[in-house]
Amino acid sequence: MNDHSSVSDAMLRVAPERLRAYVAAIWQRAGSAPREAELVAAHLVASNLAGHDSHGVGMIPRYAASRRANQLQLNRHAEVVRDVGAVLTIDGGLGFGQVIAHEAMELGIERARRLGVCAVGLRNAHHIGRIGHWAEQCARAGFVSFHFVNVAGDPLVAPFGGIDRRIGTNPFCAAFPREGEPPLVLDFATSAIAFGKTRVAYNQRKPVPDGALIDHDGRATVDPAVMHEEPHGALLPAGGGASGHKGYGLAVICELFGGALSGGHTTREATLEKTPAIVNGMLSVIVDPRAFDAMNAQQEADAFVDWVKASPLAAGVEHIQLPGEPERRNRVERETNGVPIDRETWRQIRDAACLLGMGEDEARGWGEEG
Repeated sequence: MNDHSSVSDAMLRVAPERLRAYVAAIWQRAGSAPREAELVAAHLVASNLAGHDSHGVGMIPRYAASRRANQLQLNRHAEVVRDVGAVLTIDGGLGFGQVIAHEAMELGIERARRLGVCAVGLRNAHHIGRIGHWAEQCARAGFVSFHFVNVAGDPLVAPFGGIDRRIGTNPFCAAFPREGEPPLVLDFATSAIAFGKTRVAYNQRKPVPDGALIDHDGRATVDPAVMHEEPHGALLPAGGGASGHKGYGLAVICELFGGALSGGHTTREATLEKTPAIVNGMLSVIVDPRAFDAMNAQQEADAFVDWVKASPLAAGVEHIQLPGEPERRNRVERETNGVPIDRETWRQIRDAACLLGMGEDEARGWGEEG
Protein backbone atom coordinates (compact mmCIF):
# COMPACT_ATOMS: atom_id res chain seq x y z
CA MET A 1 0.00 0.00 0.00
CA ASN A 2 1.03 3.58 -0.58
CA ASP A 3 2.59 5.23 2.48
CA HIS A 4 0.67 8.46 1.97
CA SER A 5 1.26 9.89 5.45
CA SER A 6 2.93 9.26 8.76
CA VAL A 7 -0.30 8.52 10.59
CA SER A 8 0.12 7.03 14.03
CA ASP A 9 -1.56 3.67 14.50
CA ALA A 10 -2.87 4.81 17.90
CA MET A 11 -6.58 5.56 18.06
CA LEU A 12 -8.24 8.30 20.04
CA ARG A 13 -11.29 7.44 22.13
CA VAL A 14 -13.76 10.30 22.37
CA ALA A 15 -16.78 10.33 24.69
CA PRO A 16 -19.99 10.41 22.59
CA GLU A 17 -21.47 13.41 24.38
CA ARG A 18 -18.26 15.42 23.88
CA LEU A 19 -18.11 14.41 20.22
CA ARG A 20 -21.71 15.51 19.68
CA ALA A 21 -20.99 18.84 21.34
CA TYR A 22 -17.89 19.36 19.17
CA VAL A 23 -19.71 18.59 15.91
CA ALA A 24 -22.64 20.82 16.87
CA ALA A 25 -20.22 23.65 17.68
CA ILE A 26 -18.49 23.25 14.30
CA TRP A 27 -21.73 23.68 12.36
CA GLN A 28 -23.02 26.51 14.51
CA ARG A 29 -19.77 28.37 13.77
CA ALA A 30 -20.42 27.67 10.09
CA GLY A 31 -23.87 29.27 10.34
CA SER A 32 -26.27 26.43 11.13
CA ALA A 33 -29.17 27.11 13.46
CA PRO A 34 -28.81 25.25 16.79
CA ARG A 35 -31.46 22.65 15.88
CA GLU A 36 -29.76 21.88 12.56
CA ALA A 37 -26.36 21.58 14.22
CA GLU A 38 -27.83 19.24 16.85
CA LEU A 39 -29.48 16.98 14.25
CA VAL A 40 -26.30 16.75 12.18
CA ALA A 41 -24.18 16.02 15.24
CA ALA A 42 -26.61 13.43 16.59
CA HIS A 43 -26.78 11.60 13.27
CA LEU A 44 -23.03 11.56 12.59
CA VAL A 45 -22.13 10.38 16.08
CA ALA A 46 -24.93 7.79 16.00
CA SER A 47 -23.33 6.36 12.86
CA ASN A 48 -20.01 6.05 14.68
CA LEU A 49 -21.71 4.46 17.67
CA ALA A 50 -23.33 1.89 15.37
CA GLY A 51 -19.87 1.00 14.06
CA HIS A 52 -20.38 2.70 10.68
CA ASP A 53 -17.43 5.09 10.87
CA SER A 54 -17.72 5.50 7.09
CA HIS A 55 -20.84 7.63 7.68
CA GLY A 56 -19.80 9.25 10.95
CA VAL A 57 -17.85 12.34 11.94
CA GLY A 58 -15.19 11.54 9.34
CA MET A 59 -17.62 12.99 6.78
CA ILE A 60 -17.15 16.51 8.17
CA PRO A 61 -14.19 17.42 5.90
CA ARG A 62 -16.22 16.38 2.85
CA TYR A 63 -19.20 18.41 4.06
CA ALA A 64 -16.93 21.39 4.71
CA ALA A 65 -15.56 21.24 1.16
CA SER A 66 -19.12 21.04 -0.16
CA ARG A 67 -20.15 24.02 1.93
CA ARG A 68 -17.20 26.11 0.77
CA ALA A 69 -18.07 25.25 -2.84
CA ASN A 70 -21.61 26.56 -2.18
CA GLN A 71 -23.14 23.13 -2.73
CA LEU A 72 -24.32 22.28 0.79
CA GLN A 73 -26.95 24.83 1.83
CA LEU A 74 -27.44 25.56 5.52
CA ASN A 75 -30.78 25.94 7.31
CA ARG A 76 -32.92 24.45 4.56
CA HIS A 77 -35.99 22.33 5.27
CA ALA A 78 -37.97 19.63 3.51
CA GLU A 79 -40.36 21.14 0.97
CA VAL A 80 -43.40 19.18 -0.14
CA VAL A 81 -43.64 19.87 -3.86
CA ARG A 82 -46.47 17.41 -4.56
CA ASP A 83 -49.03 15.79 -2.28
CA VAL A 84 -51.43 13.18 -3.65
CA GLY A 85 -52.43 11.59 -0.38
CA ALA A 86 -50.43 8.41 0.08
CA VAL A 87 -47.58 9.75 -2.08
CA LEU A 88 -45.44 12.74 -1.12
CA THR A 89 -42.70 14.30 -3.24
CA ILE A 90 -40.18 16.28 -1.22
CA ASP A 91 -37.33 18.50 -2.39
CA GLY A 92 -34.34 19.03 -0.13
CA GLY A 93 -32.88 22.11 -1.81
CA LEU A 94 -29.37 20.70 -1.15
CA GLY A 95 -29.91 21.21 2.56
CA PHE A 96 -28.30 19.01 5.20
CA GLY A 97 -29.59 15.50 4.57
CA GLN A 98 -29.62 14.86 8.30
CA VAL A 99 -32.31 17.53 8.60
CA ILE A 100 -34.16 17.01 5.31
CA ALA A 101 -34.48 13.22 5.66
CA HIS A 102 -35.55 13.53 9.31
CA GLU A 103 -38.33 15.92 8.33
CA ALA A 104 -39.30 13.81 5.31
CA MET A 105 -39.67 10.73 7.54
CA GLU A 106 -41.76 12.71 10.03
CA LEU A 107 -44.12 13.70 7.22
CA GLY A 108 -44.25 10.14 5.87
CA ILE A 109 -44.89 8.64 9.30
CA GLU A 110 -47.77 11.02 9.97
CA ARG A 111 -49.33 10.28 6.58
CA ALA A 112 -48.92 6.49 7.06
CA ARG A 113 -50.56 6.83 10.46
CA ARG A 114 -53.62 8.33 8.74
CA LEU A 115 -53.73 6.20 5.59
CA GLY A 116 -51.87 3.00 6.49
CA VAL A 117 -49.10 3.60 3.95
CA CYS A 118 -47.09 6.45 2.49
CA ALA A 119 -44.51 6.53 -0.30
CA VAL A 120 -42.07 9.42 0.06
CA GLY A 121 -39.97 10.51 -2.90
CA LEU A 122 -37.09 12.64 -1.60
CA ARG A 123 -34.84 14.43 -4.08
CA ASN A 124 -32.00 16.96 -4.07
CA ALA A 125 -30.88 16.36 -0.50
CA HIS A 126 -27.27 16.75 0.48
CA HIS A 127 -25.80 13.50 1.87
CA ILE A 128 -28.45 11.84 4.04
CA GLY A 129 -25.88 9.71 5.86
CA ARG A 130 -26.50 6.26 7.24
CA ILE A 131 -29.81 5.07 5.79
CA GLY A 132 -30.50 2.74 8.71
CA HIS A 133 -31.01 5.86 10.83
CA TRP A 134 -34.18 6.70 8.87
CA ALA A 135 -35.52 3.15 9.01
CA GLU A 136 -34.94 3.21 12.77
CA GLN A 137 -36.89 6.48 12.99
CA CYS A 138 -39.82 4.77 11.28
CA ALA A 139 -39.48 1.66 13.46
CA ARG A 140 -39.56 3.72 16.67
CA ALA A 141 -42.95 4.99 15.53
CA GLY A 142 -44.07 1.38 14.99
CA PHE A 143 -43.84 1.36 11.20
CA VAL A 144 -42.31 -1.02 8.68
CA SER A 145 -40.26 0.78 6.03
CA PHE A 146 -37.96 0.17 3.09
CA HIS A 147 -35.73 2.67 1.34
CA PHE A 148 -33.97 2.88 -2.03
CA VAL A 149 -31.22 5.52 -2.34
CA ASN A 150 -29.16 6.85 -5.21
CA VAL A 151 -26.07 9.09 -5.20
CA ALA A 152 -26.49 11.31 -8.24
CA GLY A 153 -23.39 12.39 -10.12
CA ASP A 154 -20.91 10.64 -7.83
CA PRO A 155 -20.02 7.34 -9.56
CA LEU A 156 -17.72 5.12 -7.54
CA VAL A 157 -18.80 1.60 -8.51
CA ALA A 158 -18.06 -0.36 -11.68
CA PRO A 159 -21.06 -2.09 -13.28
CA PHE A 160 -20.98 -5.88 -13.32
CA GLY A 161 -18.56 -6.74 -16.11
CA GLY A 162 -17.16 -3.17 -16.40
CA ILE A 163 -13.96 -1.62 -15.04
CA ASP A 164 -14.66 2.09 -14.56
CA ARG A 165 -16.91 4.12 -12.24
CA ARG A 166 -20.48 4.34 -13.49
CA ILE A 167 -22.80 3.92 -10.48
CA GLY A 168 -23.07 5.28 -6.94
CA THR A 169 -22.86 3.12 -3.82
CA ASN A 170 -26.69 3.31 -3.81
CA PRO A 171 -27.72 1.80 -0.45
CA PHE A 172 -30.85 -0.22 0.35
CA CYS A 173 -32.46 -0.45 3.76
CA ALA A 174 -35.51 -2.08 5.38
CA ALA A 175 -36.74 -2.33 8.94
CA PHE A 176 -39.33 -4.42 10.81
CA PRO A 177 -40.38 -3.17 14.28
CA ARG A 178 -40.88 -5.69 17.08
CA GLU A 179 -42.97 -5.14 20.20
CA GLY A 180 -40.73 -4.99 23.26
CA GLU A 181 -37.65 -5.84 21.16
CA PRO A 182 -35.24 -3.84 19.01
CA PRO A 183 -36.27 -3.67 15.35
CA LEU A 184 -34.70 -5.82 12.66
CA VAL A 185 -32.80 -3.38 10.44
CA LEU A 186 -31.15 -4.39 7.16
CA ASP A 187 -28.91 -1.61 5.79
CA PHE A 188 -26.19 -2.03 3.20
CA ALA A 189 -24.48 -0.35 0.29
CA THR A 190 -24.95 -2.13 -3.03
CA SER A 191 -21.18 -1.89 -3.50
CA ALA A 192 -18.92 -4.49 -1.89
CA ILE A 193 -18.05 -1.92 0.78
CA ALA A 194 -19.11 1.69 1.34
CA PHE A 195 -16.83 4.36 -0.10
CA GLY A 196 -16.40 5.80 3.39
CA LYS A 197 -14.85 2.53 4.53
CA THR A 198 -12.08 3.07 1.97
CA ARG A 199 -11.54 6.54 3.49
CA VAL A 200 -11.24 5.04 6.97
CA ALA A 201 -8.81 2.38 5.70
CA TYR A 202 -6.83 4.98 3.74
CA ASN A 203 -6.43 7.23 6.79
CA GLN A 204 -5.40 4.25 8.92
CA ARG A 205 -3.10 2.84 6.20
CA LYS A 206 -4.89 -0.50 6.25
CA PRO A 207 -6.00 -2.75 3.38
CA VAL A 208 -9.63 -3.33 2.47
CA PRO A 209 -11.09 -6.85 2.16
CA ASP A 210 -10.45 -8.91 -0.95
CA GLY A 211 -13.02 -8.57 -3.70
CA ALA A 212 -13.95 -4.95 -2.92
CA LEU A 213 -11.78 -2.89 -5.29
CA ILE A 214 -10.20 -2.81 -8.71
CA ASP A 215 -7.51 -0.43 -9.94
CA HIS A 216 -7.80 1.77 -13.05
CA ASP A 217 -6.85 -1.19 -15.25
CA GLY A 218 -9.55 -3.41 -13.74
CA ARG A 219 -7.13 -5.50 -11.66
CA ALA A 220 -8.16 -6.64 -8.18
CA THR A 221 -6.50 -4.75 -5.32
CA VAL A 222 -6.82 -4.30 -1.56
CA ASP A 223 -5.19 -0.85 -1.55
CA PRO A 224 -7.74 1.88 -0.68
CA ALA A 225 -5.46 4.48 -2.28
CA VAL A 226 -7.01 3.65 -5.66
CA MET A 227 -10.16 5.41 -4.47
CA HIS A 228 -8.34 8.50 -3.21
CA GLU A 229 -5.36 9.01 -5.52
CA GLU A 230 -5.01 9.29 -9.29
CA PRO A 231 -5.41 7.21 -11.37
CA HIS A 232 -8.66 6.18 -9.70
CA GLY A 233 -9.95 2.65 -9.55
CA ALA A 234 -13.47 1.59 -8.63
CA LEU A 235 -15.53 -0.25 -6.04
CA LEU A 236 -17.04 -3.56 -7.10
CA PRO A 237 -20.75 -4.40 -6.72
CA ALA A 238 -21.86 -6.30 -3.63
CA GLY A 239 -21.60 -10.05 -3.98
CA GLY A 240 -18.27 -9.98 -5.78
CA GLY A 241 -17.05 -12.26 -8.51
CA ALA A 242 -19.72 -14.25 -10.33
CA SER A 243 -22.33 -13.03 -7.78
CA GLY A 244 -21.65 -9.36 -8.40
CA HIS A 245 -24.69 -9.16 -10.66
CA LYS A 246 -26.88 -9.23 -7.55
CA GLY A 247 -25.45 -6.08 -5.99
CA TYR A 248 -25.26 -4.47 -9.41
CA GLY A 249 -28.90 -5.25 -10.18
CA LEU A 250 -30.08 -3.78 -6.88
CA ALA A 251 -27.88 -0.70 -7.45
CA VAL A 252 -29.63 -0.13 -10.78
CA ILE A 253 -33.06 -0.33 -9.12
CA CYS A 254 -31.93 2.08 -6.36
CA GLU A 255 -30.71 4.49 -9.04
CA LEU A 256 -34.07 4.42 -10.82
CA PHE A 257 -36.27 4.47 -7.71
CA GLY A 258 -34.21 6.99 -5.73
CA GLY A 259 -33.15 9.16 -8.67
CA ALA A 260 -35.65 9.00 -11.52
CA LEU A 261 -38.90 8.15 -9.69
CA SER A 262 -38.36 10.83 -7.03
CA GLY A 263 -38.04 13.47 -9.74
CA GLY A 264 -34.35 13.89 -9.09
CA HIS A 265 -31.37 12.90 -11.22
CA THR A 266 -29.66 9.68 -12.18
CA THR A 267 -25.92 9.32 -12.66
CA ARG A 268 -24.91 9.87 -16.28
CA GLU A 269 -22.62 12.11 -18.28
CA ALA A 270 -24.86 15.17 -17.99
CA THR A 271 -24.89 14.98 -14.17
CA LEU A 272 -21.19 14.35 -13.66
CA GLU A 273 -20.21 17.69 -12.20
CA LYS A 274 -16.85 17.92 -10.49
CA THR A 275 -18.10 19.22 -7.15
CA PRO A 276 -17.60 18.13 -3.54
CA ALA A 277 -21.38 17.65 -3.13
CA ILE A 278 -23.03 14.31 -2.41
CA VAL A 279 -26.62 14.57 -3.68
CA ASN A 280 -29.02 11.86 -2.57
CA GLY A 281 -32.44 10.82 -3.75
CA MET A 282 -34.50 8.33 -1.74
CA LEU A 283 -37.74 6.46 -2.27
CA SER A 284 -39.16 5.42 1.11
CA VAL A 285 -42.25 3.29 1.59
CA ILE A 286 -43.60 3.53 5.14
CA VAL A 287 -46.29 1.06 6.21
CA ASP A 288 -48.42 0.71 9.31
CA PRO A 289 -48.32 -3.05 10.02
CA ARG A 290 -51.73 -2.76 11.70
CA ALA A 291 -53.23 -1.96 8.31
CA PHE A 292 -52.73 -5.58 7.25
CA ASP A 293 -54.96 -8.50 8.17
CA ALA A 294 -52.14 -10.09 10.15
CA MET A 295 -53.06 -10.10 13.83
CA ASN A 296 -50.26 -12.58 14.56
CA ALA A 297 -47.47 -10.76 12.68
CA GLN A 298 -45.39 -10.19 15.80
CA GLN A 299 -45.77 -13.78 16.99
CA GLU A 300 -44.76 -15.05 13.56
CA ALA A 301 -41.73 -12.74 13.54
CA ASP A 302 -40.65 -13.87 17.01
CA ALA A 303 -41.11 -17.55 16.08
CA PHE A 304 -39.00 -17.06 12.96
CA VAL A 305 -36.23 -15.35 14.92
CA ASP A 306 -36.16 -18.21 17.43
CA TRP A 307 -36.06 -20.76 14.58
CA VAL A 308 -33.14 -19.07 12.84
CA LYS A 309 -31.11 -18.61 16.01
CA ALA A 310 -31.55 -22.28 16.95
CA SER A 311 -29.45 -23.42 13.97
CA PRO A 312 -26.35 -25.46 14.93
CA LEU A 313 -23.32 -23.16 14.79
CA ALA A 314 -20.57 -23.41 12.22
CA ALA A 315 -16.99 -23.78 13.43
CA GLY A 316 -15.68 -20.57 14.99
CA VAL A 317 -19.11 -18.91 15.22
CA GLU A 318 -20.29 -17.87 18.68
CA HIS A 319 -23.88 -17.01 17.81
CA ILE A 320 -26.14 -16.32 14.86
CA GLN A 321 -26.84 -12.65 14.31
CA LEU A 322 -29.87 -10.99 12.81
CA PRO A 323 -29.91 -7.64 10.98
CA GLY A 324 -29.26 -4.79 13.43
CA GLU A 325 -27.55 -6.87 16.12
CA PRO A 326 -23.93 -5.87 15.28
CA GLU A 327 -24.91 -2.19 15.46
CA ARG A 328 -26.53 -2.65 18.86
CA ARG A 329 -23.43 -4.36 20.22
CA ASN A 330 -21.22 -1.60 18.86
CA ARG A 331 -23.40 1.04 20.51
CA VAL A 332 -23.05 -0.58 23.93
CA GLU A 333 -19.26 -0.85 23.62
CA ARG A 334 -18.72 2.65 22.23
CA GLU A 335 -21.12 4.38 24.59
CA THR A 336 -19.06 2.85 27.39
CA ASN A 337 -15.53 3.20 26.03
CA GLY A 338 -15.82 6.13 23.64
CA VAL A 339 -15.83 6.46 19.85
CA PRO A 340 -12.53 5.35 18.25
CA ILE A 341 -11.14 7.88 15.77
CA ASP A 342 -7.78 7.64 14.06
CA ARG A 343 -5.50 10.65 14.47
CA GLU A 344 -5.45 11.55 10.79
CA THR A 345 -9.25 11.77 10.69
CA TRP A 346 -9.23 13.84 13.89
CA ARG A 347 -6.72 16.24 12.33
CA GLN A 348 -8.87 16.51 9.20
CA ILE A 349 -11.94 17.32 11.31
CA ARG A 350 -10.03 20.03 13.20
CA ASP A 351 -8.81 21.58 9.94
CA ALA A 352 -12.35 21.50 8.53
CA ALA A 353 -13.65 23.19 11.69
CA CYS A 354 -11.20 26.04 11.18
CA LEU A 355 -12.19 26.39 7.52
CA LEU A 356 -15.84 26.64 8.58
CA GLY A 357 -15.21 29.51 11.00
CA MET A 358 -14.07 27.98 14.26
CA GLY A 359 -10.98 29.61 15.73
CA GLU A 360 -7.88 27.44 15.82
CA ASP A 361 -7.54 27.75 19.59
CA GLU A 362 -11.16 26.66 20.06
CA ALA A 363 -10.71 23.76 17.65
CA ARG A 364 -7.60 22.61 19.49
CA GLY A 365 -9.45 22.99 22.77
CA TRP A 366 -11.66 20.05 21.88
CA GLY A 367 -8.61 17.76 21.93
CA GLU A 368 -5.30 17.27 20.21
CA GLU A 369 -4.73 14.71 17.49
CA GLY A 370 -1.19 13.94 18.45
